[in-house]
Amino acid sequence: MLSNKLETAMWLSRLFTVYCSILFILPVLGIQEAANFYQRALLANALTSALRLHQRLPHFQLSRAFLTQALQEDSCHYLLYSLILVNSYPVTMSIFPVFLFSLLHATTYTKKVLDAMGPTSLAFVRNFLDKLTANQQNILKFIACNEIFLMPATVFMLFSNQGSLLQPFLYYRFLTLRYSSRRNPYCRTLFTELRILLEHLVMKPVCPAFVRRMCLSSIAFVSRLAPTGA
Repeated sequence: MLSNKLETAMWLSRLFTVYCSILFILPVLGIQEAANFYQRALLANALTSALRLHQRLPHFQLSRAFLTQALQEDSCHYLLYSLILVNSYPVTMSIFPVFLFSLLHATTYTKKVLDAMGPTSLAFVRNFLDKLTANQQNILKFIACNEIFLMPATVFMLFSNQGSLLQPFLYYRFLTLRYSSRRNPYCRTLFTELRILLEHLVMKPVCPAFVRRMCLSSIAFVSRLAPTGA
């Protein structure tokens, strides 16, 4: 483990993110403590994302070209995600992406640790990791679904006095980065699937005309907000 300190640090911070996320989702220590674990999970995820970004782009430069390159990295996206939501009202939907990404990304290194302990060590953990890997595509789609529906949630929180005025605009910027992601197409794919599904539903004869017009106008509005270069 000590041979690659950066990988070990990311693995430990991911495990801590998973731990804090579970204690937020299942508030066995009380509601107040759950809110603290929400913040800790996002801060731990920010640390992991910063370390991963440093690993991907080790030579920092104060230039527009470097910033453009950094914004193309998924680790930068989730660094921004954590900073946007860390002081917001705790919402379960917003913790699922960091929880599941941490769980998925910790899998490979956990297997290395188990192999170092012995080829048959902790068989139940190995089985869990194998099932996690087998369902990776479904998990990534679920994460993308959370990313998308958090956008209207931030607007709702604003009008219910549980969010800041800047949060929906900052989150929209995060969502455009996820939509344009080169390494993770699931957000873009899910937007397309949702549009096709909604168009199919509203074009049925049983759908009232005013609902059809409202939905088609909403689809057109969201489509105009999508990044053109994606």
